[in-house]
Amino acid sequence: MSRKASENTSDILIIIYKVSAHPHIVRRLFCALGGNPYLCTMSQPGIKEKTAKGFLWAAVNNGGQQLLNLIFGIFLARLLTPSDYGMVGMLSIFALIATSLQESGFMSALCRKKDITQADFNAVFWFNVLCASAVYALLFACAPLIAAFFKEPVLTPLARLSFLSFVISSFGTTPRAKLFRELKVKETAGITFTALAVSGITGITLAWNGFSYWGIALQNLTYCFCMSAGSWIVSGWRPSLNLNLRPLRGMIGFSSRLLLTNIFTHVNNNLFSVFFGRLYGDKIVGYYNQANKWTTIGYSTITGMLWNVTQPVFAQIENAEQRHRAFRKMLRFTSFISVPSLFGLALIAPEFITITITDKWVPSAELMQLLCVGGAFVPICSLYSNFIISQGRSNIFMYNTVALCLLQLANLAALHPFGIRPMVITYVLINILWVPVWNRCAHRHIGLSLLTALRDILPFVGIATLAMAAAHFASRPLDNIYLILVVKILVAAGVYLGALHLLGAAILKECIGYLKKQKGK
Repeated sequence: MSRKASENTSDILIIIYKVSAHPHIVRRLFCALGGNPYLCTMSQPGIKEKTAKGFLWAAVNNGGQQLLNLIFGIFLARLLTPSDYGMVGMLSIFALIATSLQESGFMSALCRKKDITQADFNAVFWFNVLCASAVYALLFACAPLIAAFFKEPVLTPLARLSFLSFVISSFGTTPRAKLFRELKVKETAGITFTALAVSGITGITLAWNGFSYWGIALQNLTYCFCMSAGSWIVSGWRPSLNLNLRPLRGMIGFSSRLLLTNIFTHVNNNLFSVFFGRLYGDKIVGYYNQANKWTTIGYSTITGMLWNVTQPVFAQIENAEQRHRAFRKMLRFTSFISVPSLFGLALIAPEFITITITDKWVPSAELMQLLCVGGAFVPICSLYSNFIISQGRSNIFMYNTVALCLLQLANLAALHPFGIRPMVITYVLINILWVPVWNRCAHRHIGLSLLTALRDILPFVGIATLAMAAAHFASRPLDNIYLILVVKILVAAGVYLGALHLLGAAILKECIGYLKKQKGK
């Protein structure tokens, strides 16, 4: 049979596969005959179902998390002052870097390891605990130096209390890695909901009784304890007393690059807390952290959903053509959700801040609007980075993130004499313009050109921009702040979804179809 005839036969069998009542029989028969590899892999048992179900539970999980964060955040912001948030905010970068050192990238390394053993989990557990203890001892000694840097003596005891969080978290990293590897998103959701509820109630109670920034620190410690305890209970995994760390050798190359990458990522995400704390004091840090918190709640719902599903799924797809199609579909889905969500949050920021946490936080609104525009592209970059990690290329992920962080540091160093606004605007622009760099890094593995990627992303950006503009002008004649908020939301959502419907957007139809299918079960 000629090559052309063979390809035509493959196309016909693929059509039969898609419409057959017993597609698995057609697939097995054709694979046995040495047929099209696409057909042989397109229905890998469980991957498609796990992906869809994983996204659904991840959406419920992260959506619920951010809803609880929203509720507790509103209560705390009403009870506390910008200075209270600023005090804890100045320490955040140190705690995050310490957490990265404690985890050291082994969670992702355990996820992608093909043949996993109890010895691997046990070695990672003891390394995390020992490393966290050593880092805490170092930071405990350095706490007076941190306080001197920010010119806030009270930061010495506050730092020593706050930094206990990553020691507590170290006991739960390995059980969480087991849940993560097994795609147990539903179970993880239950743990997280419980931890957020208990810690949120703790934080509000302490704030109500005048504990100010101490209450925020204790709230975080409570959350870390609940997450670690819940992971132990649900995963069923227990360590042994064997301190054999030799299994780490096979993971250290991959995980060490992730470690360095995570450190630079945290530095990049928390540069302003350090710069503003040093140059402008705790109050400005409080305003920025409040704006950044609400922005993070917005995009974390999406990035968390991607993190829980995409890495394990991409790691299981071996066929190049299927991987290419899967990535493009996820790219369109991510853009479909993230761009309107964050643009919409930017649109309603002034009303949202004033209504929920009172006008004492109004200076946060403009910063929040700027950060939300950049935040719309964070899940897109996260999708690229998750894919790169799933392919074992943590070195590419590392180099790219380090380069981005160094560029942002140069930006802040050059622009800080001109004030806060130019620094934030340039910071956002650099993060958006880094999307083509991420695409270049992933191009080798999926063959996705920048032009094709932009065709998947930009339609959603254009339609979302149009929807936000329509909502803005529709609300201008109104005076009542509550009515303005409602009109903005309804008009923006209506225009965005209506435009996609009129244009026949496939991703909208697929999402509606899947939700109807789940409802009908």
